[in-house]
Amino acid sequence: MTFDSNSTNKKRQRSDRWSRYVVTGFGGLVLLTLVILITHLISQALPLAYTPSLQHLSSYKTQDNEEIISAGDIINSQPLLVRKSDCRLGLKLLKGDSLESNHDYIRPCEHKLSAHSVMGENYIVDVSPNAQVRVLPVRSFNMGDSTAVDIATSAPQATLSNNITFALPKEKWRERDSWNMALSSKWAVVSISKGNSVFIRWVNRLRPTQVVDKRFYNVDRLVLLPGSESVLLQIEDALYLNRLSDKGASLLPIISGIDASLDENIVFPLAKNRTFFLTNTKTQTLTRWVLSKSEKGLTFKPTYQIALPGETVRDVAEHASMNLVAVLTDKARVLLVNRVSGDVVASQQIERTAENITWYGNKLYGYSGNTLSVWEGKHLSGITTWASLFEPQHYEGYGAEETVWQTTSASDFQEAKFSLTPLLIGSIKASLLALLIAIPVAIGAAIYTAFFAKSRLRNIIKPAIELLEAIPSVLIGFIAAIWLSPKAEQFLFSFAFFLIVIPFVLIVVALVQRPVAEYLPKKLRHGAELLFAISGVFLLGFISVEYAPALIFSVMGVDGFTLLASESNSPIGKTTIVVALALGVAISPSIYSLAEDAINGVPNDLKHASFALGATRLQTLLHVVLHVALPGIVAAIMLGFGRAFGETMIVLMVTGNTPISSWGLIEGLRALTANLAIELPEADVSSAHYQILFFTACILFLFTFLVNTIAELLRQHIRSRAYYG
Repeated sequence: MTFDSNSTNKKRQRSDRWSRYVVTGFGGLVLLTLVILITHLISQALPLAYTPSLQHLSSYKTQDNEEIISAGDIINSQPLLVRKSDCRLGLKLLKGDSLESNHDYIRPCEHKLSAHSVMGENYIVDVSPNAQVRVLPVRSFNMGDSTAVDIATSAPQATLSNNITFALPKEKWRERDSWNMALSSKWAVVSISKGNSVFIRWVNRLRPTQVVDKRFYNVDRLVLLPGSESVLLQIEDALYLNRLSDKGASLLPIISGIDASLDENIVFPLAKNRTFFLTNTKTQTLTRWVLSKSEKGLTFKPTYQIALPGETVRDVAEHASMNLVAVLTDKARVLLVNRVSGDVVASQQIERTAENITWYGNKLYGYSGNTLSVWEGKHLSGITTWASLFEPQHYEGYGAEETVWQTTSASDFQEAKFSLTPLLIGSIKASLLALLIAIPVAIGAAIYTAFFAKSRLRNIIKPAIELLEAIPSVLIGFIAAIWLSPKAEQFLFSFAFFLIVIPFVLIVVALVQRPVAEYLPKKLRHGAELLFAISGVFLLGFISVEYAPALIFSVMGVDGFTLLASESNSPIGKTTIVVALALGVAISPSIYSLAEDAINGVPNDLKHASFALGATRLQTLLHVVLHVALPGIVAAIMLGFGRAFGETMIVLMVTGNTPISSWGLIEGLRALTANLAIELPEADVSSAHYQILFFTACILFLFTFLVNTIAELLRQHIRSRAYYG
């Protein structure tokens, strides 16, 4: 008997030990998964905190009689343009460790040849003595294109293809003192100067027959900005703007009090000509000017200044896909600047072999004379700053500083707007309003079933409500998007009337139902209050839909629907109120379940002691039950808030997903979770956009983790109080 007992105990101990090992192992796996998840989120967002830098890769030289006039991405087989001494332009490709001639563009010396770069693509401009202009893009083809490959060497070959041809006035061309040209994706602009008078011809590259001519007088110097369809003109000490849409030579003053000397003020336009940097050696500053809305139409406004004591700017180059601008000074220093906020994130000394710089991908090319140097950018996404993420910024085309999230664009060299403020506002706004809807419903139902309802009725209602928690959020979002959103405008006033009046209706029902219930059979008396309350709610709902809007509009004397639509920039069916309704329904079962457990967990001894002292049921509820259960109720509300904040499908399906920095309830929104679901599949891996999305995921995780942790601590606190109470 003793042997069998000892054997059984040993088996039990082994079973318990292995069970403990299994439970501990699976618990460890859960913790390990959580650690891996957090580590991955942080690792993907961490490059934003790195300081960007430049690493020198190599330097190349052309022949002594060749001057580099336009850099190309030679590492990726794009040709380099050089000016030769015998009236020709040469195209060079990188072969091995040296630059070798690939093609020469030869013209008589009477022709004027120049090179231009437009958004990473190089062009050759050829003007004949008869003022015929040819604009030819320089392209290089891979080995797969047999028509562009030197069969003998099997090397890629640079080619020229005619893009556009147009004519200039012969007499003005022959009498010129100087000329200049600029290109954009739509326009080719040529300026011909004679003394202080300037002739400008605009030619539409897509429709070369569309030509616009303008003449200006007393011009000290000018800058062509075809990307913004405008021209900057300096006349004496003032800078003026002439837009293509302006009639004739009308001028719009931009700034006054500048030096007319060519060496004092230099303009560096960015690729799309909607932003330019103005440097002044006297004030030793570099000022950013952006195209902005004004009462007089689009004009340029200053945004920020960068102090450069003792230095002069040589060139400014922008990155094609990041908000990164490289500023080269005469001290062989490169500043890496966030083009939106103006923060100088990094500064680095380079070789004194560069007078001009340009970005191709993550490589910075600098050239001067016959020397070309290449640097590779490291951790360039670190150009993102706290100011660009959370503070209002003045973006191109906007009239004032705003917080905007707008990352998608159809082309490169576009300002990316990475402000997280509208996303945070959207998440917080939707969650808080959802709580305002869910708290009265969930807490009221929890108080009724846990304190007033009989056990038999409670056992029916509680599982039924908790079963609603199993409904997928995508189904709630689908119903809200298909049914609720189209009816939102029609029933918005009805719903507002319902929310305002429902407390008074329930008070009246509470006063009436007890005398009426006395006439009912005893079996029906218990729970009759629920029937009265439901009937009152349905009656009020019918009145709110059928009669309330007309009554409200007649009292206000306005058409509320028209007024509401005019006050909102978003469709009424996509506003915060509709989102809050759907979210409130989704989180109510969770809040109800936890709050009901907290209220029901209050010891009966406390209730009976209150009754023994003469307190009514309502007094006992307010001063004893809710007081003891308050931490648990608060924990339930916080958990509901955490779920609302982290909800994805409902806010994704119901809202218009418009990132608006507005706390208005009739405006649209975009939540952090919906933004991740929309943009993460389309973001380029390891790009700044991709890393910022992971940073928002870290914010979301941290917020929900803190909310859930605090809620759990409160739950443990209420359990300990209930146990020792």
